[in-house]
Amino acid sequence: MKISVKVKPKSKQQKIEQNPEGVWIIHLKSPPIDGKANQELIKVIADKFKVKKSQVIIKSGLSSHNKIIEIED
Repeated sequence: MKISVKVKPKSKQQKIEQNPEGVWIIHLKSPPIDGKANQELIKVIADKFKVKKSQVIIKSGLSSHNKIIEIED
């Protein structure tokens, strides 16, 4: 399954929302430095969809706020 994600790093609290267009908006506490926000994003998505972290892959947007995430079965 592929999902579109908009990441908001350096947020005060971690939270997940989905807008009417189906894009997941994920607020992360980590800063976008040295991949810390991407690591937190993978953990948050794995927890949300109840999969292992190794099943969550950032397909595009590694250094962007807008990302395409693939969740493997």
